[in-house]
Amino acid sequence: MFIYELTAKELRDKFLSGEISAEEIVNSFYERIEKVEDKIKSFVSLRKEQALEEAKKLDEKRKNGERLGKLAGIPLAIKDNILMEGQKSTSCSKILENYVGIYDATVVKKLKEEDAIILGVTNMDEFAMGSTTKTSYHHKTANPWDLGRVPGGSSGGAAASVAAQEVPISLGSDTGGSVRQPASFCGVIGLKPTYGRVSRYGLMAFASSLDQIGTLAKTVEDIAICMNVIAGSDDYDATVSKTEVPDYTEFLNKDIKGLKVGLPKEYFIEGLNPEIKKMVDNSVNALKELGAEIVEVSLPHTKYAVPTYYVLAPAEASSNLARFDGIRYGYRTKDYTDLESLYVKTRTEGFGAEVKRRIMMGTYVLSAGFFDAYFKKAQKVRTLIKQDFENVLTKVDVILTPVAPSIAFKLSDVKTPIELYLEDIFTISANLAGIPAISLPGGLLDNLPVGVQFMGRPFDEGTLIKVSSALENKIGRLNLPKLD
Repeated sequence: MFIYELTAKELRDKFLSGEISAEEIVNSFYERIEKVEDKIKSFVSLRKEQALEEAKKLDEKRKNGERLGKLAGIPLAIKDNILMEGQKSTSCSKILENYVGIYDATVVKKLKEEDAIILGVTNMDEFAMGSTTKTSYHHKTANPWDLGRVPGGSSGGAAASVAAQEVPISLGSDTGGSVRQPASFCGVIGLKPTYGRVSRYGLMAFASSLDQIGTLAKTVEDIAICMNVIAGSDDYDATVSKTEVPDYTEFLNKDIKGLKVGLPKEYFIEGLNPEIKKMVDNSVNALKELGAEIVEVSLPHTKYAVPTYYVLAPAEASSNLARFDGIRYGYRTKDYTDLESLYVKTRTEGFGAEVKRRIMMGTYVLSAGFFDAYFKKAQKVRTLIKQDFENVLTKVDVILTPVAPSIAFKLSDVKTPIELYLEDIFTISANLAGIPAISLPGGLLDNLPVGVQFMGRPFDEGTLIKVSSALENKIGRLNLPKLD
């Protein structure tokens, strides 16, 4: 077995025991990146020189008997909308093509404090708006399972980097499913924590009430290890909860006998690929064999989730992206005559089509005369959706659903914006309700991965890890593609 094929837990154990050095680990992963990156294009930038220097220092720490962090010997990648001091952070947009981070996001700071080694920055849909990673200003990313298909989005680069075994763990962001949908398409694990569980300080905002930094990894155990580091309160983010963070690894490999799993009837709708429903049914049968109790539940306002999201998220995006105006930082048009033309031409040239579409949608629903009709009404429906989950989660411990209505589609497929928006139909509700959700592989369909999703109570990521670990042990992990 090659070093790059090991899980994060295995890498750390071998590093701590002295079996392999941090430098060997980093070199192995960069060799893998050099071998497959031309096919996948997961990354927008690499930091090989800095990473190797950090690895040498880590080897010295081990040699001198100094304290080693919880992520010592583990390489990671971060999404291009998470700031790192001295590193280009573009959110995959022309308008930030030369922007360099002037501070570390809180999650990056925490990773560094625990001796993680960040190998590079991954590709994404521009400002996290998309389901394909095709709206990136830099390039398209391919799905490692089939190079002619999308990896999902917006965290497509993050998911592909794990599936291609270029890193064992990658951080993404999830506003409406942007960690879980690409995790499903790429056959890896993807966790969106509860809103307020992980600091958003240093995450470029798309929709501030929905955004959450999440984790993608090869195994549920690696998710738990990473969450132990990045979760918790932060003085720089007032929206982060001070709720105590448990040791998530204590939820691994536990008995789930008697655990109640809800199946919402609204998630098994016409248009869902019947083979994907079979995958969920297989997971249900596996959970029954493990002693879990399956309960049919109802989330009646689910049908309003997509329209609600596509009123609220663009409205927040319209407000958040107003700061990119060519004045303080980022791209500035060369052809302008006055302040208004500077604003208009900078934003016209700097933003891509999907970002412009959402800014215009958001500006429209926030405008006088439409605020009450759209934005205010959507906020009321969001409350109803949240209440649905609160009610159901008093009766069951977790909710099981599909992740996406389809498998990864072709890069060449031309889909309308509405068709792409509907890709998030099963994931959006968790963001609207602010609850945690996790995607893990349920099997293969036409040699492509299909994920299943668990959603849980606020700040109860532990139960999601518990049931996911049990299911992972029962059905087995997917063998990731070799890409030879």
